[in-house]
Amino acid sequence: MPTPIISIDRVSKSFPGVRALNDVRFELLPGEVHALMGENGAGKSTLMKIMAGVYTRDSGTILYNGREVSFGNPREAQAAGVGIIHQELQLMNHLTVAQNIFIGREPRRAFGLLLDEDKLNRDAAALLAHLNLTIDPRTVVGDLTVAKQQMVEIAKSFSHNSRMLIMDEPTAALNNAEIAELFKMIRDFKSRGVGIIYISHKVDELRQISDRVTVLRDGEYVGTVPTATTKIETIISMMVGRTLTDVARDTTRKPRDEVALEVKGLNCGALVKDVSFSLKRGEILGFAGLMGAGRTEVARAVFGADRAQSGEIWVAGKKVSVRSPRDAVAVGVGYLSEDRKRFGLAVGMDVAANVVMASLWRFLSLRVFLRERAILAEAGKFVKLLRIRTPSLTQEVRLLSGGNQQKVVVAKWLARDCEVLFFDEPTRGIDVGAKAEIYKLLRELADQGKAIVMISSELPEILRMSDRIIVVCEGRITGELMPEEATQERIMQLATQRETMAA
Repeated sequence: MPTPIISIDRVSKSFPGVRALNDVRFELLPGEVHALMGENGAGKSTLMKIMAGVYTRDSGTILYNGREVSFGNPREAQAAGVGIIHQELQLMNHLTVAQNIFIGREPRRAFGLLLDEDKLNRDAAALLAHLNLTIDPRTVVGDLTVAKQQMVEIAKSFSHNSRMLIMDEPTAALNNAEIAELFKMIRDFKSRGVGIIYISHKVDELRQISDRVTVLRDGEYVGTVPTATTKIETIISMMVGRTLTDVARDTTRKPRDEVALEVKGLNCGALVKDVSFSLKRGEILGFAGLMGAGRTEVARAVFGADRAQSGEIWVAGKKVSVRSPRDAVAVGVGYLSEDRKRFGLAVGMDVAANVVMASLWRFLSLRVFLRERAILAEAGKFVKLLRIRTPSLTQEVRLLSGGNQQKVVVAKWLARDCEVLFFDEPTRGIDVGAKAEIYKLLRELADQGKAIVMISSELPEILRMSDRIIVVCEGRITGELMPEEATQERIMQLATQRETMAA
């Protein structure tokens, strides 16, 4: 067997109040795609950051190319050939592709006083050609698709002569064609002897791309198995410590008669065109469609995050004026963004502060002083209700797992007592166990009479959870389906209807 690129043995890491890793093992061979799996909070991110020099280990050994190493910072790891592609891309959108690839290492002329733009673009073009990427190095990164931006991030990593590449949820924001392009690129890297650590919650991708799978649970090593001969159910059981059963949609549960939200003739920008729909109390209304179809834009327009040009919004039978998120919240409409860290949370603040953020006025004395005991009591109630796993109410939200961060956002809107809730990609980036909890939570909220719009790119999720499905294509509603008539094929037919008509 060839010498592993990296070999980790009995590595542990603790943070205040949390033991993130305990005697973890892992190895990566040249030319191997090794998947790292586990529920949110299992320790994957911590292990990844230790390998990339972001954190230092408390104990254990790390061998890199057969020699013991301890990277003190990301620059040391990068110089040694360790590349990392974060789920949230580390690019500067206002700079060109070439400028992003060689940021801080730009070629210069005139005794180092001036930037040599021509050589910068030539070097970038040569690197992109070597990686078989058809991207103009002079293109501004902000003008590229997410998939192309990810390719730029990979090229940036390989400009440091990477021997191993860590990819964190690389397909989270990609469509099927873009995923196929990424997988082709990964296979090309394998043929060159590059080792790839592939972190993903999408277990269906494992069979397509990985050679082995290592599973972590609660910060501990569970096992390593060959992908080709291991059942997906076995890997899931290793991740969660139990067998998950796929619960079918409850066909006996019926929405109530009262209409909670009605939208009439809504127009907003290029991706919301004459949209009309209604939502009943106790109903989960699924919004399906391809990426860029306008589903998120509809939610943002109803929530007032984007100013609508025309249309009417009715809440609980009353016509309302929603010109900002403050107006939406005031009439009982909450929006859980697909980008929870950017729009849903103050990640540097603690759990309690985030829970009461949308209803802070209720916890003020004399309109100035915070009633801290009341805040902790309110936050504690929702932490218990939603089973949020946190060491304390004063824990910073950034230190929670993705699934628990999502629950904190839900708690924020429940504390504000919103009757209409938009969930935009509620399970993106969270593991199978946390997904099951989010599904259960959505059904419990609907049973309580909350009206829910669920936007999801995962068709099995839409079919499993929805009482009714609306399909959006190019900013327009192209179909409405009841569960008994909805199939993945029928949804995709409606999701591409306007494209087909245009062709």
